Amino acid sequence: MPDFAHERKAGAAAGRIVVGIDEAGRSPLAGPVVAAAVVLDVRRFPRRLRREVDDSKKLTPETRAELYDILQDHARIGVGMATCVEIDRINILRASLMAMRRALDALGLIPDHVLVDGTQYPELPCPATALIEGDGRCFSIAAASIVAKVVRDRAMAAMAEFHPLYGWEHNAGYSTPEHLGALARFGPTLQHRRSFRPVREHLLVKI
Repeated sequence: MPDFAHERKAGAAAGRIVVGIDEAGRSPLAGPVVAAAVVLDVRRFPRRLRREVDDSKKLTPETRAELYDILQDHARIGVGMATCVEIDRINILRASLMAMRRALDALGLIPDHVLVDGTQYPELPCPATALIEGDGRCFSIAAASIVAKVVRDRAMAAMAEFHPLYGWEHNAGYSTPEHLGALARFGPTLQHRRSFRPVREHLLVKI
């Protein structure tokens, strides 16, 4: 389970502003990649959040949605994204880093330290630490993983209303059999990532 060890090491208990950043949506075939930047108060973190906030992948959609709503009142949150067009233009890694920087900028502050899930982070205006599997080790990153996942899933559900053939409200653009079957039958939409091989293979299929 996550804890506040990394935030405290970065000085959060002494009043320094420590931000956790994570992203959702690197591997899907469609839609944006979304990142969230979250600041938590290590001294006033609700008991329920201490018990339940974890890597978003370990939580049910219902629990993620509930925690997302609670976090709105107990965290400062910034969200950023990179579109499928940007992903195709600069590649998914660079687009993910771009979304992270946009999420930090959306906070409207310059933190003292940033904790980022993974092994890389974008150019930032402050010191940063990359934590492998940080979403399972660090509360701020875990909270960011929940926010990013919920925001992205809701965005994909909204897109599914305009592109109902692909099951995005269920698969969020990931390469499920349902999605791959629809892609083979109907071809890609403007929301598909054309630089990803399963999409590129069907570019000549008439929609």
